[in-house]
Amino acid sequence: MSLKTVGTALSRTLWTRGSCTPPPLPPHAAVLRANTVNRLSSTCRESAAAGGGNTTEQSCGSCSDRPGDDVQSSGEPPHRCQPGEKKRAKEPAGAPGVTGARRRLFTSTKAPVDQRSYLWSRYNDTKRLVHDLIPPGACNSLNSNTIYANNEVNLAEVDIYGFDYDYTLALYSDALNTMIYNTARTFLIEHFKYPEGISKYDYIPNFTARGLHYDIQKGLLMKIDAFHYIEPGTVYRGLSPVPDEEVIELYGGTFHVPLQQDSGFYGKGPKVKQFMDIFSIPEMTLLAAANDFFITNDIEYDPVHLFKDVSEAIGMVHLKGYMYKWVMEDLDKFILRGEETDAVLHRLVSQGKKLFLITNSPFSFVDKGMTHMVGKNWRDFFDVVIVQADKPHFFTDCIKPFRRLDGNGDLRWEKINSLDKGQIYKQGNLFDFLRLTGWRGSKVLYFGDHLYSDLADLMLRHWMAYSSHST
Repeated sequence: MSLKTVGTALSRTLWTRGSCTPPPLPPHAAVLRANTVNRLSSTCRESAAAGGGNTTEQSCGSCSDRPGDDVQSSGEPPHRCQPGEKKRAKEPAGAPGVTGARRRLFTSTKAPVDQRSYLWSRYNDTKRLVHDLIPPGACNSLNSNTIYANNEVNLAEVDIYGFDYDYTLALYSDALNTMIYNTARTFLIEHFKYPEGISKYDYIPNFTARGLHYDIQKGLLMKIDAFHYIEPGTVYRGLSPVPDEEVIELYGGTFHVPLQQDSGFYGKGPKVKQFMDIFSIPEMTLLAAANDFFITNDIEYDPVHLFKDVSEAIGMVHLKGYMYKWVMEDLDKFILRGEETDAVLHRLVSQGKKLFLITNSPFSFVDKGMTHMVGKNWRDFFDVVIVQADKPHFFTDCIKPFRRLDGNGDLRWEKINSLDKGQIYKQGNLFDFLRLTGWRGSKVLYFGDHLYSDLADLMLRHWMAYSSHST
């Protein structure tokens, strides 16, 4: 049974079982229906007194009184007022059998229910109908671990695969998040002079996820959908959930967050910040813990200052190279599933695909990790390798030129006129990358973990791009 047949059957069955609203029409059907309404509008024709000439048409009701839902059945002739017949007056709202001036042919006889109950009732009805229409066991045949590609991607047409390194080729364990959190917490206490009591808050795995928003001024962590609406039940102040009623009150009687307040396209708005990469998870957790400390101890503080300080503390962990040092000292502890990365690269190269790597990490760090996962000859897999690319500016600016590194990782001084296999390049920009390689369009597929700086720009401008890690 096709999906179209199932959908049609579901719609008809729901309507005939007492649904108060008919199924929506496709655009072309809606136009035909509107034309039918115009033809069926009741008119009064009065013959001219002399000459049997012109006739005048007097409408028995405005078009607004007869919406598409209220047209008469096609088997009933439209009402025609006879000569001398007066225009029928509108019936008042609440008159028997009508609701205002709108006559409904499919009114429900059920007692009114609240919206939540109504929606649950519709959901359960639809669920039962699906089980009736789909053959038994059909749903059980779907493998929940299978990856289902959308129909816009034809991998046979992809000739070039690009990768980020961190959380794409290299997947890190939760132990790294714990180390980042603990070190940033120490910076917060020792460098920014925050109370010692914050040290009692340990890292909480799985408390946050990539993609959450943080209201900088209110100190609230939440989930906001693509239409800028706060999802009920997702707002936290510190480590405690905020009731939906309070959330509505805080945001002026609505769950909607205006676009000018929400973060910009890259998650850097003035009032609401969106955390879009996996490295943000320990930062969100530390924000929640610090907020919770001040709230539970009834200490006055400014959430804006807290946000700035936590962001700087997290940044110090990366800028001072702590993360690189931890991973390089214990690769087995921090890098997961390296054998899978090795298998993917071998498979792509064996099929004649070209590969490139663009990462913000330094060469020494990438070289250590890739040697651990793939082997000393890992550079043979890639046609182009770019380190310290300074994304997202790599994708948006056209200023920084490419620099070549020698075998020791030191900068060379010659001008770059081509990107050659076996060489290591630093910085650069996407404009020069496209010019030197000619790799653009649907034949290029790029994987990264940052939904905006790695993916959105590329999808809108140059390549296909996909997230390398689920939230």
